[in-house]
Amino acid sequence: MESLEHILQQMKPITLAEMSSVKLMNRTDTKFVTTMPRLLELLQMAQSDYYVQDIDGQRNMLYDTTYFDTTSFGMYQEHQHGHAGRQKIRFRTYVSSGLQFMEIKTKNNHGRTKKKRIEVTDMDLSDSVKRDFIAQRLHFDVDSLQPHMHNYFHRVTLVNNAKTERLTIDTQLEFNNVLSGRNRGMGPLVIVELKRDGRVPSPVLEMLRQLHIHAHGFSKYCMGAAMTNPSLPVNRFKEKLRYVEMILHSDN
Repeated sequence: MESLEHILQQMKPITLAEMSSVKLMNRTDTKFVTTMPRLLELLQMAQSDYYVQDIDGQRNMLYDTTYFDTTSFGMYQEHQHGHAGRQKIRFRTYVSSGLQFMEIKTKNNHGRTKKKRIEVTDMDLSDSVKRDFIAQRLHFDVDSLQPHMHNYFHRVTLVNNAKTERLTIDTQLEFNNVLSGRNRGMGPLVIVELKRDGRVPSPVLEMLRQLHIHAHGFSKYCMGAAMTNPSLPVNRFKEKLRYVEMILHSDN
C-alpha cells in the first residue's frame, strides 16, 4: 500500500484562492471514523474526483486548537444532553502559516452548522474586540469562559471537481486536557468529515459505502474531554467511546 504522502502528491492541487468559492460557513457536516489503511484505500479511489489543498507545497497541515468552555462545562453539557443550538468556541492556529482565528460554531436542530470567526493574535479574552464578538454570537457569558482542552492533528483538505463540497481528513490526533493534565493520543484513528451546502451529490459517499465506512459522529472537544477528564459525565458518549476504543485496537 502506498503511503499517505505519496498518494497526496499524485492528486491534483488546488490553492486557497481557488477554494474561495467553497467556504461553506453555513453547511451540513457528516463525519466518518475509520483507520489509516482504510483511508489510503479511500484516497486511491478518490484521486480522479478530488483536488487536494496545497499551500506552499504542503498538503497535510498541522493544526493546533484550544477549546474554551464555561467553568461548569456548559458547552460540554449541552452536547452531552443532545440540546439543539449547541455551541463551541475555540482558538485554532494553522501552524504552517501562523494564522490564528477565534471561532464560534452553532449547530441547529436541522443539523446545519454555522461558523463565525475572526482573526486574532492571542487568546486573551479581556480584549474588547473578542468580547464584543463573543457577546453577539455566544449564549454563554464571556467571563465564565476558560481554556479546557488542546488538541493537535494533521489535516488534509479535498475539494470535489464540481467545487460544491470539502472533505477534511484528520490524522495523528492528540488531546491534552488543560484542567486534568491528562493526555491521550488517538494512534491510527482517522476522522473524515464531509462538508457541503445542503445535500448536493457527493462522489465520496459511494466510495465510503464500498469500504464499509459509516457515518459516525465525533466531536473533538467532547470526545477529548470525555477521554481525559474522569470527572465529566459520559452517558451519551458511551457507545461512541466504545467504538473509538475498538478502532484504536483494530489491526485495520
